[in-house]
Amino acid sequence: MAGPVETVQIERAGDGLLPAAGRESQSRGRRHTEPPPVYRGEYQRDRDRIIHASAFRRLVYKTQVFVNHEGDLYRTRLTHSLEVAQIARSVAHTLGLNETLAEAICLAHDLGHTPFGHAGQDALNECMRGCGGFEHNLQSLRVVDELEEKYAEFPGLNLMYETREGILKHCSARHARELGELGRRFLERRQPGLEAQLANLADEIAYNNHDVDDGLRAGLLSVEMLRSEPLFAAQHDEVVARYPLLEGRRLIHEVIRRMINRVVTDLIRETAARLRAANPGSIDEVRGREGPLVGFSEEIREQHLALKRFLHANLYRHHRVLGMTLKARRVVETLFAAYMDEPRLMPAEFAAAARAARQEQGEAGQARVVADYVAGMTDRYAIAEHERLTDPAVGNT
Repeated sequence: MAGPVETVQIERAGDGLLPAAGRESQSRGRRHTEPPPVYRGEYQRDRDRIIHASAFRRLVYKTQVFVNHEGDLYRTRLTHSLEVAQIARSVAHTLGLNETLAEAICLAHDLGHTPFGHAGQDALNECMRGCGGFEHNLQSLRVVDELEEKYAEFPGLNLMYETREGILKHCSARHARELGELGRRFLERRQPGLEAQLANLADEIAYNNHDVDDGLRAGLLSVEMLRSEPLFAAQHDEVVARYPLLEGRRLIHEVIRRMINRVVTDLIRETAARLRAANPGSIDEVRGREGPLVGFSEEIREQHLALKRFLHANLYRHHRVLGMTLKARRVVETLFAAYMDEPRLMPAEFAAAARAARQEQGEAGQARVVADYVAGMTDRYAIAEHERLTDPAVGNT
């Protein structure tokens, strides 16, 4: 693996960043005006606010594929977010993008995820049918714009436009129309800044490769099964040839770290080539494009997608995962129905907000407050609340 250090030849400005990188001097700013920070940059301030957010702390008890009580060795949303940020920072540093902006986006991208991963999200979206639906990317934006309660002068964290732009990875057309400038790119099929594009792919790299690790650890996947996938097989065969006596977890970790290195190296090389060819002069030139500039080569893109399809068929739809998924959906559905029927079952501040929202916006307003409360739960808290509300033997204190 070791070899000469490669350099990526892309013309940079005097500050070491690409002309099209996200710069504070070219930012569209914050929703609420604040004095500039004294000893740190604006994107550093965003990153710090995210790390200190209540929603960020709760990510430690929200899991990816497995539910929190199934074991403490599986990845949580918090460890996943840190791994995504590490990948994005490494790539940003090499390409001359804004590392701190990329890091802030990555750390915040899952703040709106429900308990129980995608099962919880799907269940909550179904509960919210007819009341605006539920999208976890939009909820992450809602967390940083409205739900965090940290500052006297404004709701939320009041993040920079570029950080918020990156958090909103996907968005339905209906919701995009409600977001003004931030949602316009979804309607016009345009791109966000380079750091946001990078955060999106760093997320995919992290969960693809680390779900392989967790699936093997859980015994739901096997090395033999995974050798049908070119991305895994190539790195596995190389490791076995070089270290014929290596086995167990060290073998698995060696293969997975090489898989990550393979796709990250490809991402850097392919993106550098695209940037040299397009030579965008500003972040707004990047935003004006129909296609992304950050991306994989065709070969690695296909291998990466093939591995994603493999995981969907063999891990996410494994009978053990589906069994927990069904239970998780029922927990979310039961909680949502109970709080809609009797908002006073929620903490006082949420109960009051639900009553006020119903008076102003009708059932949809109350439903959004209930969705905010349920989405903010950790796996273990949702399970405990479900037990409290459904088991007569469990007290209400």
